[in-house]
Amino acid sequence: MTALTELTPLMLDAALKSGEVILVDVREPNEFAAARIHGAVNYPLSTFDPALLPSEPSKRVVLSCAGGVRSVTAWQQCQVNGLGVSEHLAGGLRAWAAAGLPVES
Repeated sequence: MTALTELTPLMLDAALKSGEVILVDVREPNEFAAARIHGAVNYPLSTFDPALLPSEPSKRVVLSCAGGVRSVTAWQQCQVNGLGVSEHLAGGLRAWAAAGLPVES
């Protein structure tokens, strides 16, 4: 099992700007359409299949959701399926917005 690393909004912002990560938002499509972090891809937890996660050799996957709960559930599913996903956005989109970072709609 890979330990879970909690990224702060500023840590994630820096990783996104440097092109180090693929941000996977596990909220439902209606939530994703209403507000999202630029560059995030939507893989809803209700239909989440770790085997279908995007993969780029030079990038690591970071999970996010609204408040940090569903992304932990998705991380657990990744662990059960033997994937090395180890990071999520602590506090989710709410923490991102509270840090004053931009949200798309």
